[in-house]
Amino acid sequence: CRPHATGCLTFLLLGIGFCYRLQHSDTNEETRAAQPSKYGSLWPLPQKVQISEVSFKLSRASFQIIDAEQSFADPTCRLLQDAYRRYYEYIFVGAQTHKSSSNKRAGRAELTELQVRITSPDTECGGYPEVTSDESYELSVDQPFAVLKAPKVWGALRGRDFSFFFPSLLFINSTVISDFPRFRHRGILLDSSRHFLPLKVILANLETMAMNKFNVFHWHIVDDQSFPYMSQTFPQLSKQGAYHPYTHVYTPTDVKIVIEFARLRGIRVIPEYDTPGHTQSWGKGQKDLLTPCYSGSEPSGTFGPVNPILNTTYDFMKRFFTETSSVFPDAYIHLGGDEVDFTCWKSNPDIQKFMVQQGFGDDYKKLESYYIQRLLDIVTTTKKGYMIWQEVFDNGVTLKPDTVVHVWIGGESNEEMGKVTGAGYTTILSAPWYLDYISYAQDWQRYYKVEPLNFNGTEAQKKLVIGGEACLWGEYVDATNLTPRLWPRASAVAERLWSAMNVTDTTDAFNRLSVHRCRMVERGIPAQPLFSSYCPSEYKGI
Repeated sequence: CRPHATGCLTFLLLGIGFCYRLQHSDTNEETRAAQPSKYGSLWPLPQKVQISEVSFKLSRASFQIIDAEQSFADPTCRLLQDAYRRYYEYIFVGAQTHKSSSNKRAGRAELTELQVRITSPDTECGGYPEVTSDESYELSVDQPFAVLKAPKVWGALRGRDFSFFFPSLLFINSTVISDFPRFRHRGILLDSSRHFLPLKVILANLETMAMNKFNVFHWHIVDDQSFPYMSQTFPQLSKQGAYHPYTHVYTPTDVKIVIEFARLRGIRVIPEYDTPGHTQSWGKGQKDLLTPCYSGSEPSGTFGPVNPILNTTYDFMKRFFTETSSVFPDAYIHLGGDEVDFTCWKSNPDIQKFMVQQGFGDDYKKLESYYIQRLLDIVTTTKKGYMIWQEVFDNGVTLKPDTVVHVWIGGESNEEMGKVTGAGYTTILSAPWYLDYISYAQDWQRYYKVEPLNFNGTEAQKKLVIGGEACLWGEYVDATNLTPRLWPRASAVAERLWSAMNVTDTTDAFNRLSVHRCRMVERGIPAQPLFSSYCPSEYKGI
């Protein structure tokens, strides 16, 4: 699905790369060391921030995070209480390791509390985050306590990380922050079909997403290679289609754990079930779902995309999507719809006859549209909205007004964005943020310099762009390399989608991201380095 990273380099290319490093290792861009930023280690940068030189010390023994007296949330709000415990540990991680650094500023005034105040009677504490959720917050740090105000719990989650002091130095500057995201949809796509991703790895990256203020986990859960989703309605799909029916599947309990873990961090979980292409694994457990391919007048024994001419196909899809719509609480489901190879359809005599009957001629895009339209009608009956890859729009399928079109082709300056928004559809962008492409040097800068609204269109069109996603496809990615390949490169996308449009200084970003990367490392996340450097607390390995 979508273009992916290249294969292994030859010894010749490795040699060329080594020579390149020798010739270019003295460039200013590559040899610069991180310098202190006036914004400390804030990532992503808030909309408004004032940091004073006055600082306060934090004591593990006395510091606490509590509900403010005026807050509409109370101790029964598990979401906030869980966050308080989690971030108390984050604040004081490594405190013993850096005790000597803390002693240098002994005698400073002490900050004893962070008081969290939810200002709306409808806190949404027991609900799930949505695309319209209010993530704004205000944070004031002054002696003797700090105050975090937010209309909803989601804003409190975004503002609760004291990320503006250096890791483990247990001092915090007097600070005032007023913050909200520039874009409502800030996602990470992970692919659990090409390689199975253990539950532990998914949860660890949800935690890291929260650190970077991402709010959507796009779970590309199945594809040609494997079907690890354990369906209760069609258990044979994973029994036959997963790499292994017991060790390489996501049980209903696993899925519930992911959804709740994400909810407690203000992250939506949007599953993707891509059809009619990318469905080879589906056919192993569901007879007659895929199209038989022909070689001349005889079946070849191979199968192509979903068979769009059988009523049984749509009976299956209705039952399957009725189930998944009840499993995943988000208002949207991603239906894919990209990269459909028409070769097998063209070879099948029953498909050819159907094309004539429908008056489609030789235009197999019309057959694809016929299938997609029926699928969209099915999903509509489940009261879910849907997201689709851009080919569905390009091929002229009739879409509901609230459809989200996912643009993945075209790179930075994207005509497709103008076409989709010009047609009035809500849009998210991934084209310039395919993190499975890897390259030497600091490629995070390329992702950082992207401007999502850099296309020809009216202001009304640009308001239809609700955000974007960084995609990490899995042909060459599994649990061994997913996290370091994703972070901190995805952090560049996080700031682009959260911070103001004019936050574009790559030098300041480098200075802040270097420290933010060390903070992730200190929390046990093997985020790869930006360049030659060290962290006060290095990653300890597995």
